[in-house]
Amino acid sequence: MIVGYQLNVPNVVRVSYQMLKRLCVFCGSNEGNNPIYKERAIEIGELLGRKGIGVVYGGGSIGLMGAVAEAAQRSGSEVVGIITKGLFDVEIANKAIPRLCVVGSMHERKALMADLSDGFLALPGGFGTLEEFCEVVTWCQLGIHRKPCGLLNVNNFYDPLLNMCDHAVKEGFINNIDRQLILADDNPERLINRLNSFEVPPPSKWLTSAQA
Repeated sequence: MIVGYQLNVPNVVRVSYQMLKRLCVFCGSNEGNNPIYKERAIEIGELLGRKGIGVVYGGGSIGLMGAVAEAAQRSGSEVVGIITKGLFDVEIANKAIPRLCVVGSMHERKALMADLSDGFLALPGGFGTLEEFCEVVTWCQLGIHRKPCGLLNVNNFYDPLLNMCDHAVKEGFINNIDRQLILADDNPERLINRLNSFEVPPPSKWLTSAQA
């Protein structure tokens, strides 16, 4: 069923961490050059189904997005797709899922994905995946939410990003507490278990309670 949403991007909302009921999955609308990327996407979808964890994702039927959604739905997960009107045809919206939400902008898309999810997981992807993941980590840093954020480091795909984060710590642009907000693992089940049990630290000490 396709559902239209009129959503205002919310003000700062503090959300306490709870055990995962729905996981927001960011990933590419392409499959990548190595078959292992799609294999892991399918594995994640099946794993979430077995664990009874729902999936919130970008609503497409192609690439890793489509692979995760199809495997999750087949394995019994609740799957919620969220897509903009402008991307409805470009990303070939997945009309096979029970709940497909069509929103007006990327801001609305990301806000609704965050609102419906208890945590965030990024598989390999391009600019959009990187931007979405970095944004939710930043929201966690600022105290907008307290939800775990993980990277499935398939085929060492995210090593350059993790090295960049470590370099930013060394150069004084990210503190050690905030660096801990990113969980990374190459093993899907181990990463899901870590996300499910992770206690998100409070906002950085340089943020006062009023600012957070």
